[in-house]
Amino acid sequence: PETESVVDWAIHAVRAMDVVEPLIVDLCTGSGAIALAMAQEVPRSRVHAVELSEDALRWTRKNAEGSRVTVHQGDALSALPELDGQVDLVISNPPYIPLTEWEYVAPEARDHDPEMALFSGEDGLDTIRGIERTAHRLLRPGGIVVVEHADTQGGQVPWIFAEERGWADAADHPDLNNRPRFATARKALP
Repeated sequence: PETESVVDWAIHAVRAMDVVEPLIVDLCTGSGAIALAMAQEVPRSRVHAVELSEDALRWTRKNAEGSRVTVHQGDALSALPELDGQVDLVISNPPYIPLTEWEYVAPEARDHDPEMALFSGEDGLDTIRGIERTAHRLLRPGGIVVVEHADTQGGQVPWIFAEERGWADAADHPDLNNRPRFATARKALP
């Protein structure tokens, strides 16, 4: 239910744009579920999914067969320089668990998911800080970034965008359980 709210918000945001063929980038795509949902729900969209993990990428490629999703292996923080300044929406469900919370992670995740898919520095925000920089590079003016985060990070993540130059309308949004779940921001117009 957490990611469902993120995707629903992003779908509505892209549909509200006056763009015939929206260009969407999913960073840290994992299995590709977000990228596939965006491609399916936003007609004529061009969707790029970026994943670093070779193991996850096997699933991403399999899941994306026959879809409009273009899959790329690479680091989300340096991804797709050929799209700089052209993207309408960047979406990401990055790793966001603080290293200090390892023992509190549900065993089914901790024991089966790769650490790189879960943890992101001492405060859990290292990857999100990198996503901010990548999104700023990729987005066109007026483009939107949507980033999922832990429910305990709702006060911090919007500030990552609000504190940096070049962003407007940084906000946090709840999930279906009314817990803080994702932040959005719009790349400022010149």
